[in-house]
Amino acid sequence: MTVIEVQNLRKAYGDTVAVRDVSFAVERGEIFGILGPNGAGKTTTVECVSGLRQADGGAISVLGRPPADTALRRLVGVQLQESQLPDKLSGREALELFSSFYPGPADWQALARDLDVPLTTRYAKMSGGQKQRLSIALALVGNPEIAILDELTTGLDPQARRDTWGLIEAVRAQGVTILLVTHFMEEAERLCDRLAVIDRGTVVALDTPAGLIAGTTTEQRIRFRPSAPVDVALLEARPEVRQVLRHGSQLEVAGTGNLLHAVTSVLAANDIIANDLRIEQASLDDAFVQLTGRSDTGE
Repeated sequence: MTVIEVQNLRKAYGDTVAVRDVSFAVERGEIFGILGPNGAGKTTTVECVSGLRQADGGAISVLGRPPADTALRRLVGVQLQESQLPDKLSGREALELFSSFYPGPADWQALARDLDVPLTTRYAKMSGGQKQRLSIALALVGNPEIAILDELTTGLDPQARRDTWGLIEAVRAQGVTILLVTHFMEEAERLCDRLAVIDRGTVVALDTPAGLIAGTTTEQRIRFRPSAPVDVALLEARPEVRQVLRHGSQLEVAGTGNLLHAVTSVLAANDIIANDLRIEQASLDDAFVQLTGRSDTGE
């Protein structure tokens, strides 16, 4: 069952078009991710879906209702990329307050424990990561049917990021549909059932993470530390090899076909051992760069 449907969404700020033509549908119970470079229109898209901004064109349906329908406030939880609470409000007070807004709230104490929210610290004294964890807890405290999470783990350390991933997977297992905006490729690959890649205000690809990776050029990279100096020209002469790069004591060979056999044949013929050999296949990051021409940071 489709719970979010976006058709030909358009949003501009004066002469600047933030979202040009975005369409996608989210099915009940899935984690649907939105990827894109900085300024691609990701946040504007989810702000329109959550009813925080009015679209200039297109159509949006959330649980069969327009985003501005007040009934959705109890059905949709939202964690924004940037949010603000009163400086003197503690984590406990914020969770108790937000919990009181809903007829059947989640156990806010369990959420606080799972997300390591500082309950006695005033908002003004919280670090960026603590504010982010509190924001996630507030989005989930109402037991929503849909959770919209914008840059879920920005500002969190690696361990906190993985703990949050585990919580989101547990929330989805309870039947919550999640719309997730992220620029972390590892996060998208682990959590998302499907991904929409947005670039310059339009959807340039929509598939599973594995499907996006499979659609990339099938180039491989082999990294190793040779036991003796290698004549790079010998490697470059092989038709499977496109490029050879040096990284200190390591060599990186990029190419296609049976690249491993080509490289090891050259090395064996010259009595060279490939130490610490590693084969790198295409990744979601490779797919992203190929689709947008930019890295995940937008640079």
